[in-house]
Amino acid sequence: MSAPRRLLAGRLAVVIHPDRAALGQAAADAVAAHLRERLATQGAARVIFACAPSQDEFLAALVAASRSAELGFDWAGVTAFHMDDYVGFEADHPRSFRRYLRTHLLDHVAVGAFHPLPAELPPAVACARYAALLAAAPIDLICLGIGENGHLAFNDPPVADFDDPVLVKVVGLDDACRRQQVNDGCFPVLAEVPTHALTLTLPVFRDARRLSVHVPGPRKAAAVRATLREPRSTACPATLLRDHPAAILHVDEAAAARL
Repeated sequence: MSAPRRLLAGRLAVVIHPDRAALGQAAADAVAAHLRERLATQGAARVIFACAPSQDEFLAALVAASRSAELGFDWAGVTAFHMDDYVGFEADHPRSFRRYLRTHLLDHVAVGAFHPLPAELPPAVACARYAALLAAAPIDLICLGIGENGHLAFNDPPVADFDDPVLVKVVGLDDACRRQQVNDGCFPVLAEVPTHALTLTLPVFRDARRLSVHVPGPRKAAAVRATLREPRSTACPATLLRDHPAAILHVDEAAAARL
């Protein structure tokens, strides 16, 4: 297998891996090493996880790496969050992001605490409660992706705000975002994709201590190019990543095809 290629876009380190599996493994190894060090030095870590098919390989590899002799760590020191969910969805809804995170991570490791975004509550209540939990202490790490429209979490271009005054908000999902949910196999048809969601806002990503970004596949190639090449603006919310002091973007060759 060929070695990964590396480049820099602003302050953002970019690693281009041969394929999706190699991306997931390398990102997981780096995150496991970071969490092992963070837990050893401060005893705890607050981590936010994305919930999407683009994260499947990463999460599976992270579970395995956390059990290895070289990179293993005790999940009991980790407080886990996630970054979005559909308005009104219960935790056990088959397409809720809380269920995704349980299936791909929380059913396999024993985190010290998990704070679910309570999307079934009235939106104002859910936003206020989750914002208070997020603000209680710094976020050590966010493991995330980039949407086909350049979004981070559900901060689509029409609703993205680099200086959002709140940490969690209700948003309407744009057409490109909703179509991505069908493209990813999360919903069978566009009509079934919800129109509104709760999302962490862009300042949460800006202020986190470290970002590990995992973006595989050919449908993400345009968004990756925009993230790295276009002017910093909410037309591509992921351009925010170029200013972060401790962020790394992992892509595969398919996602890097337009660079």
